[in-house]
Amino acid sequence: MNGIKMNILVTGGNGQLGTSIRERTGSHPDWRFSFYDLPELDITSEAQVEAAVRSTECGAIINCAAYTEVDRAESEPEIAYRVNRDGAAVLARCAKAAGALLAHVSTDYVFNGSACRPYTETDLPDPPGVYGRSKLEGELRIREIAPSYLIIRTSWLYSLHGRNFLNTMLRLGAERERLDVVFDQVGTPTRASDLAGAILSMISGVKPGVKYAGIYHYSNEGVCSWYDFATAIMRLKSFPCMVRPIESSGYPTPAPRPAYSVLNKEAIKTDWGLDIPHWYDTLADQLTTHQANQSSS
Repeated sequence: MNGIKMNILVTGGNGQLGTSIRERTGSHPDWRFSFYDLPELDITSEAQVEAAVRSTECGAIINCAAYTEVDRAESEPEIAYRVNRDGAAVLARCAKAAGALLAHVSTDYVFNGSACRPYTETDLPDPPGVYGRSKLEGELRIREIAPSYLIIRTSWLYSLHGRNFLNTMLRLGAERERLDVVFDQVGTPTRASDLAGAILSMISGVKPGVKYAGIYHYSNEGVCSWYDFATAIMRLKSFPCMVRPIESSGYPTPAPRPAYSVLNKEAIKTDWGLDIPHWYDTLADQLTTHQANQSSS
């Protein structure tokens, strides 16, 4: 294959995680990446996925495609389940047929948020909302079907691409004098670039011919509330916008949010030798990139 050691198919290639993986392809010159997204590839279409897997001759599939509209999922559950459950099953069947590893991204929303210590991979999932339930069903389909898979649960994903908490705060912080942000929901932000690097590092460690079947947790290190996260953004950007802490009851949403969704990452660090940076350090680095982009535009 002209020096190419592995072909990688990435679904959801235009989303924030897919884009972050795309930005890291230069670190793997001996891999050939193929990025797909709607409308060219709908993961719920077996025919489309089969064609993509066949044309790329992939040895690994990274699934970044998902229905992530947490609140809308409550009113359109059929779409959430079609993408997050049925789409995962399609990818698992196609990966099995091709003998490919499936790396699938899941979420902290599979837990109910009632814990008082970081969730481990062996803790019992109990998602309270449609989004979390649909993602958990996707995990279960993969575990039933795919002979070789890595399921990576993450939390509070952000980047400079697409819709996420960071970009919302950057926009509102520049427009408003005050913001109300909940302080009683606690978790850990995850920079998409860091998660992308972790996934690629794991695939680098995959041994040919070995079947993998594992669930892992990945976020940046540390713990904060959404209020802490917003305050850090304003401070690092030197925005004069004041952030006021409020209870979740003051900001009702259609879907329930976990009050506590910190993920324990000992397993992924031990099994894959990953060094995980602290959320504040990666946020500061991300905002340095944001400032550089603004200066050059």
